[in-house]
Amino acid sequence: MQGRLFALAYSYAGDREDARDLAQEIFVRLFEARSHWPSGDEFLPWLFRVARNRSVDYLRRRSVRRPAVAVDEAEIGELPDSAPGAEAQAIEADRRSLLRAALKGSQRSTGKSSSSATCTGWTSGRSHRSSGFRLARWKSRASRARVELAERVLALSRGPGET
Repeated sequence: MQGRLFALAYSYAGDREDARDLAQEIFVRLFEARSHWPSGDEFLPWLFRVARNRSVDYLRRRSVRRPAVAVDEAEIGELPDSAPGAEAQAIEADRRSLLRAALKGSQRSTGKSSSSATCTGWTSGRSHRSSGFRLARWKSRASRARVELAERVLALSRGPGET
């Protein structure tokens, strides 16, 4: 019986040591419930139901509480910061303002262009319905607008007088 319960615990835990802990927890639970043990043929299914429920509880606890990792205080200062640095933030801000300026120029010259709908993440189906164009015409305009937008971004990034 002990081997079968360990095998069940191992199938849930996936690790030999965790399975041993889980099997011990199952046996403790069974011992605590000894006054409620069913008799005869009902005992074995009940026993495995208790073991399975304990195993599921174990998995839930393990997924909610991640084991803590011991880290020395000296190592904490050496941990990499996942946030972008000041330089990366400045570059991203420049890119965004460059794109806004290019979009403004594009909308001024052609009216509300397909490029703005494309940049906002609209699907072609949603965008072409809102524009009143047929899908093929909208895709063609969106493609031209993206090319125009890329050219404007490049022109703005080069600065005046640069080629």
